[in-house]
Amino acid sequence: MARNLLKNPSGEDQLEFWDLPVNGGSQWKVEDMPGDCSYDFPMDGVTTYFATSFELCLKRQVINLLQEDYSSEQLDAQPAVTVQDWYCGRTDCGCAYQMAVCLLDENEQVIQEFKPEPVSLDPDCDDCSWKQVSHTFTDYGPGMRFITFEHGGQDTKYWDGWFGVRVTASSVTVDV
Repeated sequence: MARNLLKNPSGEDQLEFWDLPVNGGSQWKVEDMPGDCSYDFPMDGVTTYFATSFELCLKRQVINLLQEDYSSEQLDAQPAVTVQDWYCGRTDCGCAYQMAVCLLDENEQVIQEFKPEPVSLDPDCDDCSWKQVSHTFTDYGPGMRFITFEHGGQDTKYWDGWFGVRVTASSVTVDV
């Protein structure tokens, strides 16, 4: 099984290893599962999640694949790169979720990007339980040396605190 290249994917180490390009409102917070007004997580072993606030919160990791012990030859063979993320809303407040993952060359120029449309969840009419987003990059050409993973969101009622989208169990794997 390929190893997860993201460090601290569920908040076990609070916000360590994450860059916070946008940290609005009451800022990011790590909470224990299942949390207030929330849902049980569908997999064993995940005990924490990251919660967003009333202004946009984004967090990001840049993965240097050569430093992760992949060779240029392995990477130029265009191995499949799979990204996964889990998000949910609360039962009492709407939220918005977004993510973007980029494969980058040695100059950190974008080779290929996965950026799905942002998701809005309203507990009055949407299923706000945990949902998985997954994408596999293939046939992207040689030259990949870095991967950026960024995700986050906010609540839609601008309530002080951590009423925005929750994210956890994120992963980036390279199939070599």
